[in-house]
Amino acid sequence: MRKVVVTGASSGIGKEIAKRLLLLGYNVIGISRSVKKEDFQSENFTLLQADLADETSTLLTCKKIADENIYMLINCAGFGRFEPHEELSSKTITDMVFLNLTAPMLLTNALLRNLKKSNGYLININSIEALRASKFAGVYSATKAGLRAFGDSLFEETRKSGLSVTNINPDMTQSSFYNELRFETSKDENERLLASDIADAVEHILSMRKGAVVSEYTIRSLNFGISKKRL
Repeated sequence: MRKVVVTGASSGIGKEIAKRLLLLGYNVIGISRSVKKEDFQSENFTLLQADLADETSTLLTCKKIADENIYMLINCAGFGRFEPHEELSSKTITDMVFLNLTAPMLLTNALLRNLKKSNGYLININSIEALRASKFAGVYSATKAGLRAFGDSLFEETRKSGLSVTNINPDMTQSSFYNELRFETSKDENERLLASDIADAVEHILSMRKGAVVSEYTIRSLNFGISKKRL
């Protein structure tokens, strides 16, 4: 059974993707600070608790999975804070850069030889913010644009191998991502994405002929909408 690593597997998009891959018959290693095995109810799910915003924890995780025969890595863990740049704390900035960009690079570094050898997949869950400039999103957009550039570069670097590299750029998706923010997704189903939409995209990528690669997959809601929370 092919092994897959999914980061951010405890909630939202990462959790939905992990569950979808289990249904598709993969052996899933889910990485998160708070992931729970009982949330998945599958003998093919392995939890690996780690704080990927922390360098020591991330490097230890890399060592733990480096010798696994990994077929697919899905970099999904991340967070965002959307404030005037001068109001962000130095810790928020460094944690966001590490979790959203540095950790995926380190995990990919640890697994790339195996991914190439197994003719597998590297999928980065980026954001629509990787493609545009938005106010109050400087650090978040920079990390996601950086991850997108990293994926694009690896696609060119590994084209002589059987590795498929894809960047997925979702628009606002209903999830716990917005729990600590001042806004959230719209209540209108046409003005938001669901985590299952992103899982559908992953399934579509995996269903395609191996010789054809969707290097970039952008998903938008049909209409635009956003809800501001009452403070």
